[in-house]
Order: sequence, then structure tokens, then C-alpha cells
Amino acid sequence: MVAVPRTLDEAFNALVDDYRTRCLWFLRADYYPVTREERLRVLDYVQRHGDRDAHVRTANLRQWLPQISSADSVVS
Repeated sequence: MVAVPRTLDEAFNALVDDYRTRCLWFLRADYYPVTREERLRVLDYVQRHGDRDAHVRTANLRQWLPQISSADSVVS
């Protein structure tokens, strides 16, 4: 059974872990994206070099990024 991530952070970390050796081999072994820009860059790498599942997962994660950036700007 596959664990479902509960937060966006967990979802990004799971994506990085799943595609680290295939698509993100050039990043540090302990690297996880934190900022919106870092996350977009990682999504681009995984989408460009991953398989169909990677494409679907990155598309799903991209849908959540604009909502979070809007929420961040309201708080500041």
C-alpha cells in the first residue's frame, strides 16, 4: 500500500525521493526544495526527464503552487 502525503511539503519530498536517482541525480543527496522557485525548478527537471507518472505527479503539484503563493502574499 502506498502512503498518501498529507501536506504539500511531504508530497514534494516524496517526489524528490522517488525521482532523485533518475531525474535529480545532480542535486545534493539531502536536497529538498523549499521555496516556490526551487519547487518549480524541481518540477521542471522531473517532468522533463521522468516517465508518464512523473508528468502526472508534477502536473498535480503545479496546481497547488499558485494557491500557496497567493496565500503567502496575503500574510506578508
